[in-house]
Amino acid sequence: MGARLLEGGPIADRIKAELKPRIAALAATRPPKLVALLAGDNPGAKYYAKSQQKDCEELGIGYELRELDAEITQDDMMGVIAGLNGCPATTGIILLVPVPKHLDARALQAAIAPEKDVDGVNPANLGRVVQGDRTLAPCTAQAAVTMVEEAGIEVRGAEIVMVGHSEIVGKPTALLLLEQLATVTVCHIGTKDTAAHCRAADVVIVATGVPGLVKPDWIKPGALVVDVGINRVKGEDGKTKIVGDVDAGAVEVAGILTPVPGGVGAVTAALLMKNTVAAAELQA
Repeated sequence: MGARLLEGGPIADRIKAELKPRIAALAATRPPKLVALLAGDNPGAKYYAKSQQKDCEELGIGYELRELDAEITQDDMMGVIAGLNGCPATTGIILLVPVPKHLDARALQAAIAPEKDVDGVNPANLGRVVQGDRTLAPCTAQAAVTMVEEAGIEVRGAEIVMVGHSEIVGKPTALLLLEQLATVTVCHIGTKDTAAHCRAADVVIVATGVPGLVKPDWIKPGALVVDVGINRVKGEDGKTKIVGDVDAGAVEVAGILTPVPGGVGAVTAALLMKNTVAAAELQA
């Protein structure tokens, strides 16, 4: 018998439904408006922007995609961000990545006012994650934790392995789960035997960007597997398909598995809307 699939769509729908009265309450004081900054012409970033716009329109949140020349300087980008920081009508700012190689994305993200940082990448918001504050935490990290909570397992005391230690997924996910008294092990490129750690875990969360990295024999039978990866690969028929960081065969071993697509990604998108509303509330 295969794993139960933990679909993200119904969870995302519930999150968005819960936002509607909060958005209505802001209408008279601080209606939320998200401004996305796109430097250059990256197709992936443009696709993400279209998805953001669709979600904003569905909820009645203002949205603006500000497209900037690929040759824009760091100083000029900083100037754009400073202008939006000071604009009362703009309640949320997100820098679409990747940015052109000559730009310092980390410095640009740090320049976004913390109360307008809907992506949760300003050092102030990342620092608040250490205190267990999810108000403006990175959206994908919040989504991974939400999937663990929605699976119905007891987080306190659970053995959880986080595969991947990025600043916006792995590290904040581990910290948010630590806040709930899970026992968290973080595996990364320097880990000597990631498979052994995974086999001992009640929950395995994977966010590496490596298609099929986690094999079925890495999974303890009945474990919860949260696959954060979204990778575009060519199938045997030559067509592009989307796969996760967990091998498809894991469905035969895991107890609960988040699908790709249709799992963590849908919840991440909804939580970006949640962060956008929360940012407006902080400024109301």
